[in-house]
Amino acid sequence: MNLLTKFLKSQKGVIIYYILVFGTIFLLLMSGLMGFISLQMKQTSQKVAWSKSLNIAEAGINYYLWCINNNIESDCLLEGNERNYAPLGISIGKFSLSVVSTVSCGQNIQKEIISTGWTNQFPEIKRKINVLYARASVAEYSYILNNNVWIGDSHQIRGPYHSNGGIRIDGENKSIMTSAQTNWACSDSFGCSPCPSENGCYIASSTCYCPGVFTTTVNSNPSLFDFPVPSFDFNGITVDLAEIKRLTSVDGQGLYFGPSGQKGYHVIFNQNGTIDVWKVADVNMINNVCTIVGSDIICDNDSCSPECSSCQSGHCVVKDPVINIENSLGNYTIPNDCGAIFFEDNLWVGKENQTSTVKGKVTVVAADLINPGGKADVWLQGNIDYTTLDGSDGLAIIAQHNNLIGLYSPDYMTIKGIFIAQTGFFGRNYYSSSYSPYYKRNTLEIMGSVVSNGRVGTQWGNWSSGYLNRESYFDPNLIYNSPSFVPYIEPDFKIINWTETK
Repeated sequence: MNLLTKFLKSQKGVIIYYILVFGTIFLLLMSGLMGFISLQMKQTSQKVAWSKSLNIAEAGINYYLWCINNNIESDCLLEGNERNYAPLGISIGKFSLSVVSTVSCGQNIQKEIISTGWTNQFPEIKRKINVLYARASVAEYSYILNNNVWIGDSHQIRGPYHSNGGIRIDGENKSIMTSAQTNWACSDSFGCSPCPSENGCYIASSTCYCPGVFTTTVNSNPSLFDFPVPSFDFNGITVDLAEIKRLTSVDGQGLYFGPSGQKGYHVIFNQNGTIDVWKVADVNMINNVCTIVGSDIICDNDSCSPECSSCQSGHCVVKDPVINIENSLGNYTIPNDCGAIFFEDNLWVGKENQTSTVKGKVTVVAADLINPGGKADVWLQGNIDYTTLDGSDGLAIIAQHNNLIGLYSPDYMTIKGIFIAQTGFFGRNYYSSSYSPYYKRNTLEIMGSVVSNGRVGTQWGNWSSGYLNRESYFDPNLIYNSPSFVPYIEPDFKIINWTETK
């Protein structure tokens, strides 16, 4: 045996030792590498599951929105599977829904939906979404009108303004002014005599025609004029008065006051959530009054025309009632679950020297649904305020016919709410100087919305009557959380707030 062979035999145990050592190291390295790769793959899968869980939660949100807008909410499940797009539609995860509804007078005002989503592969990885659903009400606009209108140069509009008719805006607008008209016939009562041709108007067949929205001053912002736009379906956005009457008089929700048997009712709101109510036993009739019918101005003692509601000896009779004698009915608590109040008669709201303060969400209706062709009116006589401006309070006053500011109104008047004149107009009648100093008032501030079938007006001529200064603001708190029965401008619920929660 040579020396090399002897050496190799002597080193055999050492070689085996090295093989075992380095083999073990290699296996440890490979095991760590495979573990690292496996961990990375798991983390990647978890990240994918994290993303998919959010998608699944959103699928639950979209599913329930579909249920609400198709009026099948009661049949919709609060748990469901999210499936892939394979031919068999294999389930990849699930969502679970929690629903909290804001309901007033049986109406869904808002819905808060919490949707939790997870995958089947990693059910412990969950994503949660909190979404608020609501519909946009008429409170999105400062004004929605169904007629032509002339906005005077001392009126500031701070909110969207729409008319199905034409708009002459000589005041200040801080938001869009939209009209459904391309052109409209601008008559003398809108200051179009002579025809303001330098402002885009023209004469055709002896009639002055003006753009859908136009101005004759430098006060307004024409860059915010938009016309023609689709018209509002005024029949669609007006209120079902019979439904409110049934709810209050038959179902026992809210408050119902039947025909007074006299001249109507008088109500004042108290900051503790109650109302004081009187029956109006007698009124004084104010004469030498002008009012608005559609877009026409009708005055006492004018020659009779189809627009006159009453005629005597060939002349129009236009009068305005003010309270003379009233008798207290008492103090009533407005129900928290349904703030609807229905008066089957004319209604006076507030007093010149006493502010009405509204607590909670309240809807007041004045309508005569007993007598055919009933035309109940509302007269606003005092300031209207809320107990808080955080959106918890809101008022809607719905008049079957006119929604008017009365003769004996404050010199500086502030009213908050949504004011609807269903078949008549919102405004203030013309009073002659014989009613000094009340025929002229100083400042009117409206925080909310006006919906009027007829032309609106709170100042007459070059301040011959009415309010000198007017400011109108829309109330964003009431757009998606308005009092019950306020009309919606969109039929479907939509997402107005989306947040991911823990």
